[in-house]
Order: sequence, then structure tokens, then C-alpha cells
Amino acid sequence: MLTFRQEAAMDICAGRKRKLRGAARRCGRSAAGGVKRDAGRVLRSRTVEDNNHAEPMEEQEEQEEEDDCFSISFLRAGRPEPAVVVSPRYSLLREVGRGSYGVVYEAIARKTGARVAVKRLQCDAPENVELALAEFWALTSLENRHQNVVQLEECVLQRKGLAQKMSHGNKRSKQYLRLVETSLKGERILGYPEEPCYLWFVMEFCEGGDLNQYILSRRPDPHTNRSFMRQLTSAVAFLHKNNIVHRDLKPDNILISQKSGSPVLKVADFGLSKVCAGLNSKNSEEVPAVGGRGSNQNNIVNINKFWLSSACGSDFYMAPEVWEGHYTAKADIFALGIIIWAMIERITFIDAESKRELLGTYIRQGSEIVPVGEALLENPKMVLHIPQRARSSMSEGVKKLLQDMLAVNPQDRPDAFQLEVRMDQVTCAA
Repeated sequence: MLTFRQEAAMDICAGRKRKLRGAARRCGRSAAGGVKRDAGRVLRSRTVEDNNHAEPMEEQEEQEEEDDCFSISFLRAGRPEPAVVVSPRYSLLREVGRGSYGVVYEAIARKTGARVAVKRLQCDAPENVELALAEFWALTSLENRHQNVVQLEECVLQRKGLAQKMSHGNKRSKQYLRLVETSLKGERILGYPEEPCYLWFVMEFCEGGDLNQYILSRRPDPHTNRSFMRQLTSAVAFLHKNNIVHRDLKPDNILISQKSGSPVLKVADFGLSKVCAGLNSKNSEEVPAVGGRGSNQNNIVNINKFWLSSACGSDFYMAPEVWEGHYTAKADIFALGIIIWAMIERITFIDAESKRELLGTYIRQGSEIVPVGEALLENPKMVLHIPQRARSSMSEGVKKLLQDMLAVNPQDRPDAFQLEVRMDQVTCAA
């Protein structure tokens, strides 16, 4: 369900104070007529319980594959952690992030000594389970790796102090089937006691923080901007070719790895993603391929024929059609346009909830700033002034590409494959 709460923060991008209706993440079913926001109010994420709440561990009632899990090498005052499992494979070093439904730790793999990121999600409510399974299904559906998509090493299901490695569609695991049923029914399953259950995602560790931290802590660098633009479009093209709509693209969910010496972007956080399964070229209209890669183009055409109806994402990156609850993968293209525009011109706002300075583009309406997508929904004929700054170094090619990415009509936006080709052209010409 979408809940409402009034928020206020200050816009600092131009050195002036402006009221801000904060950015929120959520995913819910759209009502008839779409999602609308009252003046002075903001869509908020669903509330969940504290993910650090620990329950007593008991013996497991059914025999499942037992696996080593995680040890806690630190304690938070007043926040008990799950009991330590014998012979843990990972040692948690420190907390590096906390969201509405999960906690992320930096950890060490004891066998190899490699640093990894471990996300712990407590599956104590149907909405938590739904988000956790969405991320699991998206990452496990990828048969190939991509350097700009965060890599999932393994997923572990923990219950009553025992752990079991998760595999997609494991019908022999009663715990996995319970999670799926909980997600599908949207309610706790009757007949089962409410027991502590956690999903642990072990992923590659990105030591460079997120895109906000990286960009805003450094001087403007056109070379870095061009590299990041190509990497982001490559990642989204890869996801769309694999029938995955991310639905929550924003700087917070773009991580930076510096293991190779130069920054490499990693698209992460697939909790709101949608795997559009069952698509094939026979189900969609044939269109001319661009750039000689016809098979890839067919996949992207198919995913753009798949309509979604859950109002998902974060306000400042949501496409106009997402606010109405009827959209396709082209919504990811719009979000990417907002991110790239803000990155190039360093347009920021202060998030009402976290008080952090975030990259994001918006429209000024009197004393308020409004997400671009919402403003376009209210006034489809509005012309976006790209670039915003008089002394911007943005090239004409990038300017035209951003205007196309942020088109009100999704059909006027390039698909992910077309975007990848055009981005290579405009960044090489810059």
C-alpha cells in the first residue's frame, strides 16, 4: 500500500533555500485513475519492522541441507544479533548501510580472505519477503555476468540457527516454498508459527560507495562523466536484454568499485525489479535492428511490450507514466536520463528523510521543487530546459539525447539498445 506523510527539506543546488517534498521509495498497486500526490504531501515507502530484532533459536523441525553461515565480529549496543552458527564461512566486520527492510555489512570470506558485501533481510512480513525474492530472482536469472551489474555470489536462507543455500525454484526446500507462498498470498501462512527467518545475500564489495558520494566528493571531471554514462547505459541494456526492469534506478543504487584502479559502476539493489519472464521474439512486432545486433534488439523490443502496473521507485527519478501505474521498461530510460543530467550539471537536493545531499533533477514551481516526471504528468507540453546552467559544458549531442530520454511519451524515448549505441556516439564525439 502507498502511504502518505508530509516532509520538508531544503534545496541547496543554487545556494537558495527551497521547500522540498522528499524522495521516497515504494512499490504498491496503483488505484484506478493512477497515483496522485496532494499538495505538500509525499509518497512514502511501506513501513517495516526493525531488521536487527533477534529471536531465540530452536532446533529445526525438518531436515534440510545444513550450511555454514555468518559470525558477528561486532555488537551494536541494545541491538542483539542472530546467534552465531558453528564454523561460519563469513565474518561480518562492520555495518555499511541500512535501508527500510535490510542491513548491509562489509564481511570477510574466511576461506579466501576476500572482502564481500552481505545484505541481511529479515523475512518477517509479506512485503519484506516480496522484496527479497524479487532481488533473488532478478540476480539469479542472469546467466552471464556484466561488469556494471553487481554480482551475487550466493544467497543463504537462515532459520533457527541453521542455514541453507538458496537455489531458484528449489521445490525440495520447504522454507523456500513457504517464502514464495507468503509473497504470493500477501499474508502470513496459517498453520506455521511465526519464526525468525533471514535471507543473506553475499555480493561483491564496492569500496567506492555510491554514485552520490563519489561524484559529490570530487571536482567535476568530463572524462569520468562520459565513462559513467557509457557504463550506465551498458548496464541497463544488459538488464533489458535479459528481460529485467530495474524500476528503482537512482544514484543510491549505483555503487562504485575501484579494484581495477579506475572507477567501475555497479547497478545494485534489485528489490523492486521485475523479471518479465516468457518473452520471445514471436510475441512482439518486428522492427528494424540498429547497429547490426538484431537478436539483442528483439529482446529489448519484447520487454518494452510488457506492461507493469505497480507504482514503484523513488519520486525524483520516476517517469510520468509510473505515477499513473501503467508503464514499461522505458521507465528505466527516463530514470537514467534524470541521473545523467544531474551528474553532468551536479544538480542536487537534500533528502527530507536522510538529510543527505543527493543527485537529482527537478522542476521549480514557486517555492517548491517537483520531480520532473510528476511535473510532466501535470503538464505534458512543458519544455525541459537542458542544460539548466548557462555555463554548462554539455554538448549538443548529449543535450538532444537527454531530451529524448526524458520524453513524456515513452514511445518517443530510445530503447536500451538504441540508447547504448547513441551514448557511444555522443560521448566519443565530445
